[in-house]
Amino acid sequence: MTDLLTAELTAQRLLAIIRGTDTAAAIATGTALLAEGVSIIEVALTTPGALDAIAAIRADAPAGTLVGAGTVLTPAAVADVAAAGAQFVVTPAVVDSIPEAVRRGLPVAAGALTPTEAYTAVRWGASVVKLFPASVGGTAYLKAVRDPFPDIPFVAVGGVGLAELPGYLAVGAIAVGVGGPLVGDAASGGDLDALRGRARAYRAAVREAGPQ
Repeated sequence: MTDLLTAELTAQRLLAIIRGTDTAAAIATGTALLAEGVSIIEVALTTPGALDAIAAIRADAPAGTLVGAGTVLTPAAVADVAAAGAQFVVTPAVVDSIPEAVRRGLPVAAGALTPTEAYTAVRWGASVVKLFPASVGGTAYLKAVRDPFPDIPFVAVGGVGLAELPGYLAVGAIAVGVGGPLVGDAASGGDLDALRGRARAYRAAVREAGPQ
């Protein structure tokens, strides 16, 4: 059975990644993204006060949205993000947090680059595989990795700008995960109006790409 994270990523096709230097700015960024209809948001634990940001964004999030934690590396970190109200976990690699999150019933987007890592992540219980950094091999690499694993849901993350987005979705990614090209400097106190404009552009791009 498809879990909620996989279903929502397949439907929305966009994961926003907040990684900044200021807690209040990260919260404001999440609130602005939600207001623009970006409904799946990851707050990286490298952001100062990330747990507080997750809790605050979730508290104001409309029904039907998902707020999760990124850069979750250890079982202890899984416990922390679960207490903060994270609805899913994202990792940059195949790490010990994956089975712990699965044990707690939190869906995982597990970072992987090689076929072995992708297969291992799914065996450990990951819901989706975050191909990271996708820009290393581009769309041709994603297609090559998907060929032997057509049933693994891949999300392309790392260097996915507006120009690259259609290509990744066209070769089979269920969604793209976007940090810097979407969030910019907003999570470090930058321009929220510019962020809103980029959010509208990304949402338009995924709509134009159509369903998987």
